This record gives sequence, C-alpha cells and structure tokens, in this order.
Amino acid sequence: MQTPPDRHEYPAHWEADVVLRDGGTARIRPIAADDADRLVSFYEQVSAESKYYRFFAPYPRLSAKDVHRFTHHDFVDRVGLAATVGGEFIATVRYDRIAADGRPASAPADEAEVAFLVQDAHQGRGVASALLEHIAAVARERGIRRFAAEVLPANSKMIKVFTDAGYQQKRSFEDGVVRLEFDLEPTDRSLAVQRAREQRAEARSVARLLAPGSVAVVGAGRTPGGVGRSILDNLRDAGFTGRLYAVNGALQEKELAGVPAHRSVRDIGEPVDLAVIAVPAERVPEAVAECGEHGVQGLVVVSAGYAESGPEGRQRQRELVRQARTYGMRIIGPNAFGVINTSPGTRLNASLAPEMPRTGRIGLFAQSGAIGIALLSRLHRRGGGVTGVTGVSTFVSSGNRADVSGNDVLQYWYDDPDTDVALMYLESIGNPRKFTRLARRTAAAKPLVVVQGARHGGAAPQGHAVRATRLPHATVSALLRQAGVIRVDTITELVDAGLLLARQPLPAGPRVAILGNSESLGLLTYDACLAQELRPLPPRDLTTGASAEDFRAALAHALADDACDAVVVTAIPAVGDMSAADAALAEALRSASAAAPGKPVLVVHVELGGLAEALSAAASTAPAGPAPQVAPAPAEVENEVESRETEGESAEVDSRLIPAYPAAERAVRALAEAVRYGQWRRESADPGRVPEYEDIDEKGAAEQIDQLLAAASEQPQPQPQPRPEAEAQSEGQPEAQPEARPGGPEEDALTLGPDDTCALLARYGIDVRRALPAHTPGEAVAAAERLGYPVALKTTAPHLRHRADLGGVRLDLADEEQLRRAYAELTSLFGEPEELRPVVQGMAPRGVDTVVRAVIDPAAGAVLSFGLAGAASELLGDTAHRLIPVTDRDAASLVRSIRTAPLLFGWRGSAPADVAALEELLLRLSRLVDDHPEVVSVSLEPVVVAPRGLSVLGASVRLAPPPARDDLGPRTLPVY
Repeated sequence: MQTPPDRHEYPAHWEADVVLRDGGTARIRPIAADDADRLVSFYEQVSAESKYYRFFAPYPRLSAKDVHRFTHHDFVDRVGLAATVGGEFIATVRYDRIAADGRPASAPADEAEVAFLVQDAHQGRGVASALLEHIAAVARERGIRRFAAEVLPANSKMIKVFTDAGYQQKRSFEDGVVRLEFDLEPTDRSLAVQRAREQRAEARSVARLLAPGSVAVVGAGRTPGGVGRSILDNLRDAGFTGRLYAVNGALQEKELAGVPAHRSVRDIGEPVDLAVIAVPAERVPEAVAECGEHGVQGLVVVSAGYAESGPEGRQRQRELVRQARTYGMRIIGPNAFGVINTSPGTRLNASLAPEMPRTGRIGLFAQSGAIGIALLSRLHRRGGGVTGVTGVSTFVSSGNRADVSGNDVLQYWYDDPDTDVALMYLESIGNPRKFTRLARRTAAAKPLVVVQGARHGGAAPQGHAVRATRLPHATVSALLRQAGVIRVDTITELVDAGLLLARQPLPAGPRVAILGNSESLGLLTYDACLAQELRPLPPRDLTTGASAEDFRAALAHALADDACDAVVVTAIPAVGDMSAADAALAEALRSASAAAPGKPVLVVHVELGGLAEALSAAASTAPAGPAPQVAPAPAEVENEVESRETEGESAEVDSRLIPAYPAAERAVRALAEAVRYGQWRRESADPGRVPEYEDIDEKGAAEQIDQLLAAASEQPQPQPQPRPEAEAQSEGQPEAQPEARPGGPEEDALTLGPDDTCALLARYGIDVRRALPAHTPGEAVAAAERLGYPVALKTTAPHLRHRADLGGVRLDLADEEQLRRAYAELTSLFGEPEELRPVVQGMAPRGVDTVVRAVIDPAAGAVLSFGLAGAASELLGDTAHRLIPVTDRDAASLVRSIRTAPLLFGWRGSAPADVAALEELLLRLSRLVDDHPEVVSVSLEPVVVAPRGLSVLGASVRLAPPPARDDLGPRTLPVY
C-alpha cells in the first residue's frame, strides 16, 4: 500500500478477518490509494436508494475528486476502512476529524464524523456493525473520543446500527436529518452487545460446518481404503440426510459408490455447503479456489503436509487460511480427523471414524485425531471400565487448528440444545483470555471438562502457533478452574467425569453416602472420598448376601437422608445366575434413584460387565433398539424420533442413567469434580462486584503513563540485561529503563524509577513507604533525620534484596549511633556501598509480611497473585492466583486460599491481621492493571499487614505499549 511522505505509514495492524452474522467471513482493512478501481466497482453495485441515503441526494457515480478523497487518507484525521470478500469491497466506512464547528480539524480535536455504505447484496449480514467496532477502535487509537453521524430518518437500518451498538449517545433532529452523537469509550452494554454478536456469528459459522445441507468430498477415489473414499463411504453409510457428491478430476464416471460424481466442484449444478478436501497438499489451493468460486460455505481439510511438517508447511498453512477467508469460508484443519453430527436431521460423519457414534448429549472436541478416536471408542463401548451406551451430539477434530478452534466450538455448544456436556482435549490454547471468558459463560450453563496435553513439554505441538505462558501448569490449571472449567489430567478422567455429568444431577454438597455388599470395597471408597476432600458418611455394609431389594431399600433410605448429597453404591459379583442378578440389581437401583431425582448415584462394580450394561440398557441415550452399524433409512429415522416423542423419552429421562466404574478411585474422582463444579455454579450466581473507589485518579494515571511511554520512546536506550523486578526500586538508579516485556522480547518494557512508581500507585490509593538512598553513612543519617527514627537500613542489591535471612536488613534503629554501627556492619559483611545500594526507610508497624503481584502473562492474560513473604512459602509454592478484574469475593477467597492463611487470622494466639485492608489493596491493584493495559507488571514486596492497616515497603512497576488488539477490542479472527 502507499506511504507518501505526507501520510502516516500504512497501519497493517488494523487489518482483520471477522465472522459476520450469517457465519461467513470478511476481511476488514484500511482503504489505500491503489483501491480506486475497487471503490468505483463497488459503488456501481450499490442501489440508487443506498446512494441517496449516503449522500442525501441522487448520486449515480463518483467523480474523480470523490475517488481521490475516499482513497487517500492520512490514517490519523481521515481514515477509511473497507470490508472485502474475494478481494472486492462489500462495504466501506470512514471518519473525518472535525472541530466543534463541524469543520475539518486535527488533534487535539477529539470528535469525528462517521459514514457507512454497504452493498445491498450484503445488507443484513452484520457488516456495518463489524465495521463500526473496528472504526471505533481505530478512532480511539488516534485520540478520537466521540463520533457524530447524520442520517436520513428513512434510513432505519443505519440508525439501528448506531442505536444497537450500546454506546452512550445523544440524538437530535434538525433540517430533516437525524444527528447522532455518541462517546466511543466502551461501556458494559457495548461490550455485552459486541460479545453477543460475536457468539451468534461464530456459533453460526460452526453450525454451517456441522449441519450442512450438502457435502462434496474432494479427492474421493475409485478404490476403497483411501482417505477421500473412506470419508465418502462413512458419509453415505451414516445416512447423511443432505445431498452428497464425490469430486475427483480423474473420474469419468457419473457415479461413485452410489453417489453422484463430478470432475470439479464447479460442475455440481447445485449449491454446496461443505467441502471435505482430501487431496495432496500441493493440490489443495486449486481445490479451495474451486470451492470458493462455487460459493461453498466451509471446508474440512484432512490433507496433511502443513505446519506439522516444518517451516515450509507452516507457510503453506498460512496461505491456505488466507485463501479460504478471501472467499468467506472457514476451515476445520488442516490435518484434521473430521467432524460428526449425530442429529437425526443431519447424520453427518465427515470423518475417518468408520462407525457413526450413537446419538447422545455429549459434545466432543479434540485437537488430536488419535485422541479423538480414543474418545469416540470409549464412549461407544459397552461394559468394561465405563458403563456403556453413551451418545455424542457433535464431534470436532481440529487438527492443526489453523482457523476453527475450541473457542469457536464453545460458542456453538453454548446454546446448542442437543449438547448438555462439553468434553475437550486441548494441546494448546490459541487465545487464552477469550477461552477463559467463553469457558466461564459456558460453564454457567453446562459442564465443560478439559484435559490438556503437552502441558509439560515446554512447547506447543507442531502446527500450533501459540504464545508461551510463563506461569507454571498448576497455576494455569487453577485459573481455568476459577472460570468453571473442570480440569482433569487423563482421557480416562475426562470420560469418567463426562459420563457422570451427562447422566446425573449436580450434588448439592460434599456429603457422600456409601453402601454395598462388600465391606472392603466400601472402605476403599471411604478412603478415596477423604483423599478428594469429600465428607463421606460411614459405609453401610449390606453383606454379600444382599438381594436386589436390599440394595433398593438401602439406596432409597440414603437418598432420603438430608445429611447426604450423593450416593456411591459398591457391588461385587453374586454367586449363581449373574446375568439375572445383574438385571435385577440394575432395575432396583434405577427404581430407587428415580424416586429421588435430585441426588447423583454412582456404582462401583468389580468384574460386573453385565451390571454396567444393565444400568444403561433401559434408558439409553441411543435410539431404541440395537445400536445401528448402518444408518437407518430416512423414514426409519423419522419413525424413531416420533416414537421417542410419543413415549415421552427426553433429556430428563436420559439424565437418570447411572454410571458405573470399575474402581472406587475413578468413581470418587468423578464425583469430586462434580461437587467442585456444583459449588462453582452456586458461587458464580453471585460473583461479587468490582468496587468503585472515589479517590482513584484513572485519568491522571492514564496521562502519566502516556507521558512516561512517550518520553521513553523519544530517548531509546540500549537493551540492558534482565534484572529482578524489585531491583528497579533501588534509589540512585536511573528513573526509568527499558526492559524486555514478558513473553515478548521483541517489545520494550519500561521499569519505572521509585518516584514514578510511587506517584502512579498513589493515584490508585496505594501508598508506598519511601526509601531514601544512603551511599555513605552521612547520607544514611540525613535520610533517617528526614524520615524520623526508628528506621530500617537495608540493601537493595539483587542478591540480597528481600533476603532478611542473609542479614541484609537491620531493623528498629533508634538513633544515629545505632544507624552508623549497622551501616558499618553491613559494609564489612557484604561489600562496598556501591555494590550493596543501601537505603533507609521508616519503620512500619509489625505484622505479617506478604507479597502481592500482578502480571500480564502472554497466554493467561492479567493475573493477580498473593502469598506470604519468606523462603517457606517460596519453597512450597504457596501462592494463590486470580484472573483480573478481581471482585470483592475473589479478593476474599484469594487471601484465604493459601495454605499459610491461618497466620493472617490469629494463629496460635497472635493478633489477627487487618485482612480487610489487604483485600482493599488487592482490589485497587486489580483496578490499576485492568484500567491500564500498559501496566504489564506490578510487584509489591513486602506488604506488611498489621493488626490495623498495612504498609507497602517496596514496589516495582513496568510499562509497555498496549497490544494493538486484545480481547476487549473489536471482533477479529485469530491468525496463527
């Protein structure tokens, strides 16, 4: 694009792919001088009415002056953006900065006039709403705080775009024109509107892939056994309810395996919704182009040879995504295993799975094809370790996850009526902040169980380009749990928890009744409950002679007990006719469970495959009758659905299936996860609030941050060696030094000096006790007289800072004599003052030493951490974490969640610390980091929490320019 000397450089970071309301994609980018022909062509395709609405008069064509004006921008005061599909414009938006009198202006004027034009064929797709989000973000970046728009009253669609955006606005009517003015500062409502639109669009884009009306398999060969032919056969055998086509350039036949065949997608005389591409990687671009030109809506690319194969393949993968998005198509893959939708109205098996899973309520997502096979196999299997007939609603294997990711599938599952439980196997998380946000919302409606692979490998799997986290896996896991995610460690645990959550209600608490015909198995279950921090009641032994009726009566009694929240039934084989005994026991347990539907029931069985089958046989999630190996004809499917409806079989009945487990540990572990999730659901109903503090100076802090970053950018300095964060607090050091930003060595971070650190924190009500430099004994005495005795003398050298155990701190120095003696001792023990960097600080009231930190992790986002100071806490890793922004409930739980928390609450008769003041500090720091994305790291160490009040004795703050786009910005598709 053009970069004339009178213009700013082309802002490439404004380019973005977006998902539109109908699930298709478009690219948004700045309009540049070489777009003149595209603009003219676009304008010619706009109706006379739309032109009239834009210019308030008949305007059949653009003049050369118009074209020049609309394509030449300085990208500051005049900006134009276009939405494109296939490289051609489908909509445009522009703003012009104006002064108070409405004339063109430059900064510091902070208002701009905005205008849209959308091609008629693309109206109603949400293009203008997406453009408004992006032009508003651009305007905020350029210092514009308010938009004005003049609209004809008859142009109701455009008025609705503005009014529905959620911004605070003012409307007036003058001279036959509606004038709208609105502030661009995001509001809770504008963010809610934006995210609701994002959810609908992304869910729709996945729905187009999972519920197509027609499918073409590109690369289906004549010989059975190849990848393309296998997928074609699987689609046909599953009974796909839509139109199915085989495509292969070498085919001469008009039919392949009973399916209409064509040499090219272009030759298909009807629309194609989904194309499965199974050709060699070098031929994929040609296939994608054919699909795009034919109007295919989405692709499943099973072809390999992409990012998993190295740098050349990674570049091939980027080009694949770019090409597909050019045509408005989304991609699952490449290197994908495929997708499945068991809905009777679709019956889609566009995968390499040879058998169609049974219809059920569990959604599956796996980045690995091998793990996907394992998940489908375990859920399909009868008996064995897990009770049998458990069905799947949808299955997605994303392969290299170049486009469609777990986030997109979560958007789909959130309001999918056919999915009650979501199971996910993830090897990497491309957008962790968004995943956490979506997971929290999804988990509030239905359980989300996640197992993460490659968590200890130190690198993402091949083909997964993601940001690396600097946080330990245990910390990331804890943060996910705070978002409602049920985190498990193995595929076995994933299935175990999923079966329980799909079949049983959530327990109301941790109290567990145990009953069965084996005392030993009951005791093992009891111990397993204690290990999982449940509260088991004493096991009830029914003896080995217990009959089915004995089990029924005991279970009914336990379920009726108000002191019980869940029941684990243990069973060992009976002597004699096992099949009859199993059936009788299963019926007895189901009968008792159905009478008390509010409490979960689990069975631990030993070598009772028959019981496992019997427990699920009567009320299965599968269609009535034997599990189909070949799909029934459409009429049979219709009859099955009608039969289920007339018999009243529903998800409510399905939920009463009793899961059986071959080991007590597995059953109890699944139950413990359900207990914790149930507790999270209850607490999430009232998540707390983010308090407003009247003394916070958000505007002043923003101005100070802008000034500091501007000053640093004007005076670049050589990159120093990384240093501990706290070292920057040392007096006598330069006021601010650039430093590598965490997770991004290509970006500079600025470590503030002590004066700027104290000033910035003070704007948020966080006072730091001043430490004065003491390069000589005389300076130490002068500092003490300035601060007032008693004082502390301490070193700030990196190897001694915050290490009282090494003797680098002297406390309660009451006069000059003691201060000079302490100074001499420190220098004689540890070295010269130049090396020690001693400081003098006023004594704080005694209390509990703690550490508070906030950091922007490149993968997890903004994280607030808390722990007690000292070697013991560091060795034990006794630090708790919460995602920012933190609510009052989060702050309270953060303080209490560390193992050493009793020290804050009067342990062994000590005076309780002022926990309320500590919680307020946590909330204020969270506000600072949440309000200002430029703040990438804050460390407060130590924070001494006294019986009344607290003292922050050391602080470090680091700044960096904010990312061009984040999860709070306009909707965009990620680029991996």
